[in-house]
Amino acid sequence: MSAPAASLTDAQGSAARPSRFRARRPRAPKVRVAHPGAILAFVLPFGILFGLFYLVPIGYAIYESLLVIKREGTFGAATEVFGGLSQYVLVFQNGPFWQSIGRVLAFGVVQVPIMLGLALLFALLLDSPLLRGKRFFRLAFFVPYAVPGVIAAIMWGYLYSPNLSPFRALTENIDFLSADLVLWSIANVVTWVYVGYNMLIIYSALLAIPTELYEAARLDGAGQLRIAWSVKIPLIMPAIVLTAIFSIIGTLQLLAEPQVFRSFSSAVTSTFTPNLTVYTTSSIPNVNLAAAFSVVLALATFILSFTFLKFTQRKEAK
Repeated sequence: MSAPAASLTDAQGSAARPSRFRARRPRAPKVRVAHPGAILAFVLPFGILFGLFYLVPIGYAIYESLLVIKREGTFGAATEVFGGLSQYVLVFQNGPFWQSIGRVLAFGVVQVPIMLGLALLFALLLDSPLLRGKRFFRLAFFVPYAVPGVIAAIMWGYLYSPNLSPFRALTENIDFLSADLVLWSIANVVTWVYVGYNMLIIYSALLAIPTELYEAARLDGAGQLRIAWSVKIPLIMPAIVLTAIFSIIGTLQLLAEPQVFRSFSSAVTSTFTPNLTVYTTSSIPNVNLAAAFSVVLALATFILSFTFLKFTQRKEAK
């Protein structure tokens, strides 16, 4: 075999066999963190507070939910012993608790879209060049959120009461505190308080949209309504999703307004909402069962919020 042919065969053979010496990818240069002590100084206060007031209470609630009360005899001293998942068995056997979850879910299905719809409408009005007196309306829309939830519930409770309301002609004909309407009366209070808060989040997202997009839409002949529907709303969808998640979490944690309305209506029971059930159970006191209720409620809130977030992300991907 001639030399050129032999070299060709060697080249083909070496190409067919895997090479022992593969080209290594160049390693990314190590980035030196400047002033790590300063970064730690900024992060450490948050980490300490996050651990003390978030992680530690969650861990303590889980720990308490695994304990049961045992007594030696009828009048013996009560001691806490490990009970495994016995408290969670009682939770899943508790009908009023699951009825309260169903009640707040029905509440959220109706109240959250109405509240976010109004917040979106008000934010679009504030962002529109057609509205005059924007400073006044921005303050007027946000002022109800400055009223504490308990004060707002007391105020609306008086307005709903037939004997105390200045609108007696209406409240004497429509019992807003009846078993059929009290849930939606509470929904009106929550909507009145939190529309301004959600409006501010959405309005902040609108202010971040470049004005060049509006000018391009106007050059294409789009009016204000078309710009709002086709340009503004799609671009602020992440802010709308954020407010929806906050609202879902707040719905399942409903406590202050129903607690106040118990003074005005006998239809609001001690197990009207999940948080009221937890509060009532802990007041018996049965702290271990209340902790189990809290853990299950937290898991339900996480699952519902996470499912909604994944659903909206999948919808946006399409």
